[in-house]
Amino acid sequence: MATTLVVLAEYVSAPGREDRLRTALEAMIEPSLEEPGCLAYRTYADPNRPAHMLTLTEWTDRAALTHHTTTPHHRHLTRVLPLVLAEPVRGRVVRAVGC
Repeated sequence: MATTLVVLAEYVSAPGREDRLRTALEAMIEPSLEEPGCLAYRTYADPNRPAHMLTLTEWTDRAALTHHTTTPHHRHLTRVLPLVLAEPVRGRVVRAVGC
């Protein structure tokens, strides 16, 4: 049985850029969910630290995730992030265990 890939990405916005980061991350949700192989795409904000945000995405396989990085909406995000982040994105790809 194939397991899906889950991507966790953590973002910290530069001071005063929280709304711009939130907008950019939220703009990814709908077009990403329409992509073949995208099973979930959620964005979260830390209620105690507004500059800290997280995306959690799930993909059917590596090919779907790789394709995602070539889409216009992902390319747009990669152009916006350097303008709004205080530090580099911290991300990792994981698989479910024990399922």
